[in-house]
Parts: sequence; structure tokens; C-alpha cells
Amino acid sequence: MSTPFKVLVLCTGNSARSQIGEALLQTRGASRGAGVVTGASAGSRPAPRVNPYAVETLEARGIAWQGRTPKSIDDVAGEAYDLVITVCDNAQDACPFFPGARAQVHWGLPDPADETEPEAARAAFARTFEALAGRVDALLSLPLEQLTPAELGQAAQAIHDAT
Repeated sequence: MSTPFKVLVLCTGNSARSQIGEALLQTRGASRGAGVVTGASAGSRPAPRVNPYAVETLEARGIAWQGRTPKSIDDVAGEAYDLVITVCDNAQDACPFFPGARAQVHWGLPDPADETEPEAARAAFARTFEALAGRVDALLSLPLEQLTPAELGQAAQAIHDAT
């Protein structure tokens, strides 16, 4: 059995975008024919809880995500990751650099948690899910295990830049 390809999704609060990214990687990466991809997520300043709209959005799409808690970068710092993806759009500097990763890219997306009115929040979380789902699917279609770190970074960044 080969070692899983490990992806870490970083954000500031680890309550919305990065949780959705982790969920997509965990569910879609597990059934990848070319080798398993695992996902994790963390934040530089973790929120007290996962955003309820993130949980609702994932569950509406068949991904059970109840009972998760935001994690700090310190919680995952001892792990080696093949790819680190930051997803904070407003302040890339708030999304940290993660040392030791083979490659790191920035997939900046608006924070759906900025929406507070329920209908607007649900729509924003749905857009975030769709944006990340398309990027994750494209990432999972790559020959990840065969790419050099530079090729991996370029290919992963190109996925985001093409949207």
C-alpha cells in the first residue's frame, strides 16, 4: 500500500473555506484511482467552532461534517504535507507559510462567513463549495505522485489561476 498524498488547507479561522476544502479532499481523495489523497485543515487564528453554514452546505451535498472543531497550525505542525493550499482571499499574509511542505499555493477565495443574512450566507457557502469542488477535482486528476515539487506547485496554482 502506498503512502497517501497529503494536502493541508490553511486559512485564518479554519471554520469555513478550509473546512470545506478538507472535507472535499477527504471524501473525493479517498476514492481516487491513482492513489489516495488525504486532506487536513488548520487556521492561524482558529475560530471557536466550524461555521454552521459550512456544516449545512457539506451535509446538503452528502458529506457528514458534524462535530468537527477548528484546528490551529500548531496542531498540524509536526506533519509533513505534500501540498499546502491557502484559501484566504482578503489577507494572504494572514494565511501563513507552512514550512516543510513540498509545495505551497494560494487559492484565494472570498470568505463566505462575511455574509450574515441566512439566505445570502447559504448562497455564499454554496459558491465556495462549488469553487473548491472544481479545484479539488482538477487537483485530484493530476498525476500528483509523479510531479516534482516545482511542477506540483505550478500545476496546483494553474488550477486556481484558470478560474
